Amino acid sequence: MTGDYIRKYRQTLQLGLIHVIEELFPEEKLSIPYSILDGVYCELVGSAVSSREVSQIEAKLKAWAKSNSTIVFCGRHNNCYQYKLGNKVYSVINPAFENTSVLKEFHLVYFPPGFILHFSGDSVQFVTPGKLAATYNETHRWLENLNLSQVKDINSFIKKGRCTELITLAEALHEKKIADIADLILQQKRTVRIILIAGPSSSGKTTFAQRLSTQLRVNGLKPVPLSLDNYFLNREDTPRDASGQLDFDALEALDLPLLNQQMTQLIEGREVEVPIFDFITGRRLPKGNRLQLNPDNILVVEGIHALNPNLLPTINRNICFKIYISALFLLNIDSYNRVPTTDVRLIRRMVRDKSFRGFEPERTLKQWASVRRGEDSSVFKFQEEADVMFNSSLLYELNALRNYAEPLLQSIPQQSPYSDTSARLLNLLSFFEPLPTDKVLSTSILREFIGGSIYAEN
Repeated sequence: MTGDYIRKYRQTLQLGLIHVIEELFPEEKLSIPYSILDGVYCELVGSAVSSREVSQIEAKLKAWAKSNSTIVFCGRHNNCYQYKLGNKVYSVINPAFENTSVLKEFHLVYFPPGFILHFSGDSVQFVTPGKLAATYNETHRWLENLNLSQVKDINSFIKKGRCTELITLAEALHEKKIADIADLILQQKRTVRIILIAGPSSSGKTTFAQRLSTQLRVNGLKPVPLSLDNYFLNREDTPRDASGQLDFDALEALDLPLLNQQMTQLIEGREVEVPIFDFITGRRLPKGNRLQLNPDNILVVEGIHALNPNLLPTINRNICFKIYISALFLLNIDSYNRVPTTDVRLIRRMVRDKSFRGFEPERTLKQWASVRRGEDSSVFKFQEEADVMFNSSLLYELNALRNYAEPLLQSIPQQSPYSDTSARLLNLLSFFEPLPTDKVLSTSILREFIGGSIYAEN
């Protein structure tokens, strides 16, 4: 199934869920604040649901799906698609199917105080990700405390000229969380020799690693950075995926023998020559950087595969402190139109690829399906093994990224196979008031994508 079909399928299910909730609990309001694995977390605003009520909702939703009912498309309004179910019209940001007959597999998982609408029918294989959910909920509570839960709240700040306040709020949260993680590592300094930082594409791993290193130095530790990106094979040796595209996000795209050899040597205190990979040419530079660890050094390793146990099979796991980072965007258009975290990362990557890797937007979009497959197989399934998680999303980032992403998306011609994706992302960005980026801090994770990072000078 294509990405467009999957989005349409999920949007149809969520429409049905909204409709069913209103019929079962007419006094309640449904909220769909975030995605979680292959589903979305749902709750009734201001009240918890019981397991019995979740069973009721599931039974009624499945009956609706099997009813072969028509979903009437009423056109578009304010960049939303409007559909009529029963006597009510609903506005959603993605198109839906106009009949329930396509809905086959899904189930609901009781997850107090709400539930998860899982888009697969296999409930046996669903394992609730406790650490990921806790990270979502922490950010969710923080946003509620600031009365910033929807895009319109952020837009209001910008329209009132409060951009600096908005930026400093978001960056202060990041700095506090990074400092907390550094304090936790300090408590374990006797055993930890390697910090492994993993996360999906465009989660901000590089800048996070730099900022964490600063906080570690504040705590008296001596971190040494090491990026897995520098262990990429030359482009002609990069493996290809099933469709024949270069698979940069496969574990095998890294020079694993060299990496394991050098990591062992570094832990033993020996000097190595770490390679330097040039993303413009797609090749390793002739000369690398000399590196050696002293007994009081701690190695900070970042890359999408850093938590994969097959990355460093020869290294004792007890000396590793594992961090999972992802951009878990939690600002939604309204209570049940959420902004997909995957789209936020795609926009980040597209902007970065153009600025720093010389890739046109169509090339980024072409690779994205392969990137997502790699994340599913090699990144997400290891996230719960992390000692801590960090949410790298920023309140204002899509407002800021709109300035960079819109021209790139608008440059994609109508006849392109990615014109529909371009139109969808442009529609998403249209909900965000543009924010000038001159006040964005040079240490911000956002600078990793738009340029101007202080760490680029290192």
